[in-house]
Amino acid sequence: MYTTCMFCKKSLGGNDVVEEFPVGRRLAFDAARGRLWVVCRRCERWNLSPLEERWEAVETCERLFRGTRVRTSSENIGLARHPEGLELVRIGKPLRPEFAAWRYGDQFGRRRNRMILLGSVAGLAATGGIVAGGMLIGSVGGYVALEVTGWAYSFHRTRARIRFRTSDGQLRTLRRSEILGATRIEPADDEVGFRLQTHTGVRVAGHREWLEGDDARRALAAIIPSYNVMGGRKGVVEKAVAEIESLGHPRRFLRDLAAHCGSYQRNGVSGFVDEMPKSTKLALEMAVHEDDERRALEGELWRLEQAWREAEEIAAISDHLLLPKGTDEFVARHRDGQG
Repeated sequence: MYTTCMFCKKSLGGNDVVEEFPVGRRLAFDAARGRLWVVCRRCERWNLSPLEERWEAVETCERLFRGTRVRTSSENIGLARHPEGLELVRIGKPLRPEFAAWRYGDQFGRRRNRMILLGSVAGLAATGGIVAGGMLIGSVGGYVALEVTGWAYSFHRTRARIRFRTSDGQLRTLRRSEILGATRIEPADDEVGFRLQTHTGVRVAGHREWLEGDDARRALAAIIPSYNVMGGRKGVVEKAVAEIESLGHPRRFLRDLAAHCGSYQRNGVSGFVDEMPKSTKLALEMAVHEDDERRALEGELWRLEQAWREAEEIAAISDHLLLPKGTDEFVARHRDGQG
């Protein structure tokens, strides 16, 4: 049983309602296709559950959904809240564009609202500091408030946020400021259809490398959400869905985007992700996410298993970075009754 989000590496939380699958506070399920996702309430990404943990849980979700008052529903999608706080998203038989627009509209909409809220709080804090500064010590208070706000933004931009593991087992840890403006895509003659240039994680200006094959896809899946931190309005999300649907398949969209990346130029160099339209960047995130999921559903379940295990491992590493030296020994000693 995996408890960590495959994307943001944070805990998915738990529930006491679905005994067969006590993970997550929001579960999405498709009984007809036997699919179950845990929706991360932090990054809003959908984590597809391993196959062996899915079937009985889906049946339980269906039973709970039918016995719970539906809060929102359409012909094909329903959203209900269990009295104990678990949210259930029931997927019926929607057309592919309808499902994608609903799924990602919810995800990117919540992301956008969260960033707007954070910006509003920061703005109010700065305004309050200016007012307080004027009342207490003149312009110094306002200057300090603005400096603190600026420092908080810089910390958000530069702190370690992106982690992924390459096929050689190396864990890459990148800062958001390192990948913004440094990530490029160009076509590749392999199964993936593109290769990716990004920062290596070494703290040297301009130190970048090209990743290919599964490494390129894995790196892009980890990096692209940083370009979409503001999410998107409903109309932009629908346009992103339409870009993928026009080519009929996420993999074809990724190949086509790489083949035509020459239009996204800076100083004569093509393929820069940050030069893409907002809808295209959203579509890129959708396509990479869905391509990974499709591979799992098409029989490559070991990829899904590997992704969950990697998320757990990276989360454990992140947690231990915050602990003082000797913590593990202290816990082990007291667990054995020696302390």
